[in-house]
Amino acid sequence: MSLGIRDLLNNKPRLLPGTSACPGCPENIALKAISMALGENAVLIVVAGCSSIIQGMGPKSTYNYPVLNIAFAAGPAAASGMARAFKMKNKNIKPVVWAGDGGTADIGFASLSGAAERNENILYICVDNEAYMNTGGHRSGSTPFGARTPSTPGGKKENKKDLPFILMAHHVPYVATASVGYIHDLVEKVKKAKEVNGFSYVQVLTPDPYGWIFDPSRTAEIGKLAVQTCYWPLIEYEDGKLTISQESMHCLDPRTRRPIEDFLKVQGRYKGYTEEVVKDLENYIDKMWERIKNMYENKITL
Repeated sequence: MSLGIRDLLNNKPRLLPGTSACPGCPENIALKAISMALGENAVLIVVAGCSSIIQGMGPKSTYNYPVLNIAFAAGPAAASGMARAFKMKNKNIKPVVWAGDGGTADIGFASLSGAAERNENILYICVDNEAYMNTGGHRSGSTPFGARTPSTPGGKKENKKDLPFILMAHHVPYVATASVGYIHDLVEKVKKAKEVNGFSYVQVLTPDPYGWIFDPSRTAEIGKLAVQTCYWPLIEYEDGKLTISQESMHCLDPRTRRPIEDFLKVQGRYKGYTEEVVKDLENYIDKMWERIKNMYENKITL
């Protein structure tokens, strides 16, 4: 059953006021929503990144959870150890890895893959702002084609790494995508992921105002545009079955997709984009949705 406004208001976020996040920070938005779903019985393993800083100075934390801050590559390994320790102590506490796309797609990918292959009883949340924002915004494996960053001033020449599909290929119980533009969808998916007995993975699109270069008041709007233009699919992969969230169903038919230019023109990282960039991104979107449609309609598992 879908959450209503009253349900969200009753599930108060655990994130406390007073973080040192930038205005319009999508990670703050995401964590507020996710804390509604996690409740009390969780611990956060925060992989190096913006969230390592904005939580505040120890021993107190605005995150209002037990927090382990850890190096880029060690998040899933630490969470795996915690999960086994909690099991030995008969404690119903969920280790939740909170990592950016750099710590997920690049530096931390080996330990992520290992934890997924072992089906560790952890929840891994990737807050995907599509670059290494905490250290200047240079490109990551999750940066999209054509995006300009300090390390790709002429525009990135490769597409995003398809992390959700890579995790599906590990045969884990649960994989989902979400966006800060659709909080109800995000909360519902994290609630479901937390209850999984085994490895679960949620990748949340978190548009960054300073790396993507847009007005900080438009963070949620940009998160919606990514979904409406079908650049960012909202999907779930549960026990080998792929489903599509209602907000993304229109993407199955190319004729009902919002033009990708509507998404690009509001971002400074795509300022002066060319027709070639548009065509390449449209081709990327077409192929991605062909794969999703095939898995959805033919019930194909990875």
